[in-house]
Amino acid sequence: MHHGILLIDKQPSCTSHDVVQDARRAIGQRKVGHCGTLDPTATGLLVLTLGKATRLTRFFIRAPKVYEGRIAFGAATDTYDSSGEVISSSSTAGLDSATVEEAMRTFVGTYEQAAPPYSAKKVDGVKYYELARRGEEVPEALKEITVFEFCATGPLEDDQIPFRLSCSSGTYVRTLAHDLGGKLGCGAHLAELRRLQVGPFKIEESVTLEALREQAGEDKAPEAGWVAFDDIPLPFDEISTDARQERRITHGQTVLVRQMEGNEGDWIKLVNQRRQLIAVGTVIERIGSGRVGVIQPRIVFG
Repeated sequence: MHHGILLIDKQPSCTSHDVVQDARRAIGQRKVGHCGTLDPTATGLLVLTLGKATRLTRFFIRAPKVYEGRIAFGAATDTYDSSGEVISSSSTAGLDSATVEEAMRTFVGTYEQAAPPYSAKKVDGVKYYELARRGEEVPEALKEITVFEFCATGPLEDDQIPFRLSCSSGTYVRTLAHDLGGKLGCGAHLAELRRLQVGPFKIEESVTLEALREQAGEDKAPEAGWVAFDDIPLPFDEISTDARQERRITHGQTVLVRQMEGNEGDWIKLVNQRRQLIAVGTVIERIGSGRVGVIQPRIVFG
């Protein structure tokens, strides 16, 4: 079994679940998860976790994301993207790049955003898009998001503008496009979307499924797009342990450590003297005013 992270460049017209299934077949193992989906029409980076690394999925699902794409003005759709039906059309006369860019800047910041009616979000176990397809009312669900950057990367041409977006996990790019059109009074929808980055992982490091099929198998770890288990860049501090501490950690026992930067409640990556990842834990106590503390292993890798 392979253990690590696989970076896939998803192509259009397939779901994130399709990618996971294809990756399972390509590498010959069942234990594969993913760190956040992409809509079927979107392309770009999907972060897959394999083997023991599936237990680390939670730490990357919430990672910030970076996208590029195009927004089309003059028509709003029921799905907020190009896959939906047009529900309203308006003139774009007088719309120019400067006006669009000024409006885009107003979406930078932290605020609550509503999920689009056609989304996989659930209410009472039923997905929003199932309610929408049945013509039933979809409840408004607000979630706090942060948009770090939302800017045009080129001029407005043929009522479309290219953009770059950096945002927190859980941000609906389709909703941003729809709301931008509403703010400008002409309607808009997401025409294209490509994910460039998830936390520390970048699209340049990824591999397509086609290339994966050619380079991987049950007895051969992937090459391009592969991050070995011990090299996974977890988003918190790392502490190297000695042999006695390693024995305690493998039994789920607390360890006293020095040269610790974390505060109580913080996650810590624990490695042994061979630089192998043996566990992740949390700081349960800081001792005195120095950098000494007690760590409780939470996820132990045998």
